[in-house]
Amino acid sequence: MGPIIWLIAAGVLALAEFAVMDFSLLMLAVAALITAGVAIADIPVWAEVAVFAVSAAITILGVRPILRKRLLTTQQQTQFTPKQLEGQKATVVEPVTDADHAGGMVRIAGELWSARAANPGDTFAEGETVSVLQIDGTTAVVWKHL
Repeated sequence: MGPIIWLIAAGVLALAEFAVMDFSLLMLAVAALITAGVAIADIPVWAEVAVFAVSAAITILGVRPILRKRLLTTQQQTQFTPKQLEGQKATVVEPVTDADHAGGMVRIAGELWSARAANPGDTFAEGETVSVLQIDGTTAVVWKHL
């Protein structure tokens, strides 16, 4: 009966992790799974509790910091500012007209942006490669890179 209780506890802790989202309850769920595996050997209850305590301490103090660091590093890498797009190359998707109108679209780093030419009178046809001079709100100001 002991392994079933530990498996139920692991499931409840894993589901509760969705409310907390800081890996603490997930580590306790892993410890409960480890304890369920050990409890199959029909060890005394005090030994099950000891296995749970040790495995919980190892997962919370050893594994959780590594997971949190990795998650925070991944989140920081995916955040960017439009300023980082300046100087990059872009491909014209819809023809870009002169500087007075935001009449075109470009693809910068896989994303579509409205665009306008940096210099009056410049136009860029679909498929041309241009450089991003600056980002003005939601519009990329582009020019032909020589």
